[in-house]
Formats: sequence, C-alpha cells, structure tokens
Amino acid sequence: MNPAPIRSPAILQFGTSRFLLAHADLFISEAMERGEALGPIAVVQTTSSAESADRIAALRQSPVYPVRIRGIDQGRTIDEERTGSAIVQALTAAEDWQEILELGATVQAIISNTGDRGYDLDPSDDAALLSDPARVPKSFPAKMAILLAHRFKAIPQAPLSIFPCELVPQNGSRLRTLIEQLAMEWDLPVEFRNWLHAGCHFANSLVDRIVAEPISPVGAVAEPYALWAIQAQEGLVLPCQHPAIVVTDDLERYEMLKLHLLNLGHTMLAEHWLTTGRAPEETVREAMDDQAMRDELEAVWHEEVLPVFKADGMADEAALYIDSVRDRFRNPFLRHRLSDIAANHDEKKRRRLLPMVTRAADLGLAIPQLRLKAALARTE
Repeated sequence: MNPAPIRSPAILQFGTSRFLLAHADLFISEAMERGEALGPIAVVQTTSSAESADRIAALRQSPVYPVRIRGIDQGRTIDEERTGSAIVQALTAAEDWQEILELGATVQAIISNTGDRGYDLDPSDDAALLSDPARVPKSFPAKMAILLAHRFKAIPQAPLSIFPCELVPQNGSRLRTLIEQLAMEWDLPVEFRNWLHAGCHFANSLVDRIVAEPISPVGAVAEPYALWAIQAQEGLVLPCQHPAIVVTDDLERYEMLKLHLLNLGHTMLAEHWLTTGRAPEETVREAMDDQAMRDELEAVWHEEVLPVFKADGMADEAALYIDSVRDRFRNPFLRHRLSDIAANHDEKKRRRLLPMVTRAADLGLAIPQLRLKAALARTE
C-alpha cells in the first residue's frame, strides 16, 4: 500500500514556540483526525534563536512530536501523552523567504505568536523591500506587509483569515493597523489597502494554556486547561473546529480575566521572586506552597483586583476564575519557573498591573492597591 500523499499547507504559522506546539498546532492536529481542520501547517522560524532552530531541524526530520498533558482537571489527575502531527513544512525566514512568500499566496489562514516585542517595527524596513524580493524584512509586521502584497499581486481579492496569538490586547486590530501604516508609508496601491481592510480578516483572539516545559528537541509539557477565545467576525474562517476554541462577541471579558488574574498573578509572584532573593529555580507551584508568598498573592487578588471586577459587574465569574487559576498554579506536575515568567518583566507589569490601578481610579474605588503600586514603582 502506498503511503498517503502529504497535503499542501493550508495554514502558515509564524513562530515555533512550545506554546503553539501544545496549543493551536495540537488543536489543528486533533481536528485533522476528525476532518474538521482547513489542513496542515507550514511553520516559520522568524528569529535567530538556537532553540527555535533546533525545533525546525527536528520537524524537518519528522513532523510528529509529543505533547505531555499533566495536571488536575475537576479533581481528576491527568497524565497522558498526545501527538502533534499537523506540521508538514518547517522553514526559516532567513533562508526560505521566497518559498514563504509563495506559500502566503496559497494558504487559507495565517497564525502567529512572535513574542512580547513581536509588533515592534524596524526603521530599516522600507519601501525598497517591495522591489527586492530576496531581502528579508526585519520586523514581523513588515514581513506580513510584504507577504500580503505578494499575495494580492498573485491572487487579487482572495480572502485570508489571520490569527495573531500574541498576548496583546486587540492583537488582530493592532497588527492590521501596523500593516496599514506600512502600506501607506510605502505608497502601496489603494486597491491593496482596501483589500487589507475588507478581504483580510484579522482576528482579535486570546490564548490561554500554561506550557511550562519543552521536550527536546521538539515537543512540550502542558496543563490540561486550554482556551482559544476568538472574537466573532463576519467572513472569518477558523483554522479548525475544537472544543477549546470559543468564538465570542465579548472577547474583552476573557481578556480581563486572563490578563488581570492569571497573568497578573504570575507577574506578582515573579516580582516577589526578583526582589526577595528566592531560589533561582523556584517554580510557581513551589511559590504557592510557601504560605507567606501565597498569602501575598491572595491579598492582591481579593483586596486589590477583585473589587475592580466587582465594580465592573464581573464579581462571580472573576471569583470562579481565581479558583481555577489557584488549582492551575498548584499543578504538581509542571515546572513553571519564575525565572521564565520574569522575562520582559517591566513590560508585563505595565500591561497586567497598571490597568487595574487606572481602572480603580476611574471608578473612584477607595482601595489602596499598595502592592500593585509598589510593584509598578519598581518599573524602570
């Protein structure tokens, strides 16, 4: 019997993170088995990271990788291994840019997760990129602008769904704005700019799964909890159907819960770790097992954050979400190091802590928020 032919990629993915391997890529792999996905993925390394390069090399050798799901789900211990098999091409922007451009003209969807600084523009990305297809743009928004310009030239007006997974509020709208800005600066045709607005469906979305450890050379260890909340939009085509994917008209509620309870909790633990000389390899679970450290976090949640959610009419769902987060933080299987969470710490504080302080002030709430304000005061 001849092996089944390898299908051409239907999805182009920028980013090789262990998070995507255990989140969107695993969802698509599981959906493909049920015939509920657009098709397989071509994944692109966009940075010079040695870790990413190792993943690309491993995926070129074999597209199959393990995802170990470990944790507690509704009182039940989960410890199982699943297999990701949706990736059929592994490329690097530095070496395979022309092939990536051609793929960009044929796929039905694009997924990205380019890190905390992924939307930063680079001044060296200029209009000369349009006439020099061999030159690789530096920034991710410029890569997308060039790729979309190439797609529009190859198949004008063909619709495309784009799913940024960066942890940035209104990530799809923000990425679209940056690409539209570059299109204006580079004097791209008005027809292209109209297509960007009407034919490219940039999804605002929120991703939520703790993926604490890599499996070398490619794979990941993740918790059972998983969510991909996507803002409803006419014309948007999902990469797959999956129980962890929620299409909603109220994405902001999901964003507030995750950013200002789970992510804020992580950042406050990292703040304590950074300022009190804790063990270098301390994990979230170990921090939660320290009664003093846990009491500090519980005080932040209940005295400084929950009153804001209550004033916004979200008291019950915020309290329930904290209960789930507490269980996730105490997952006995995951080694989620505080040193990893502390990366880009100041920027995370601005995004996760500051909105709770400013919102409390806007609402006129008489809560001191001393812990949040002290952490923000230490921002450089």
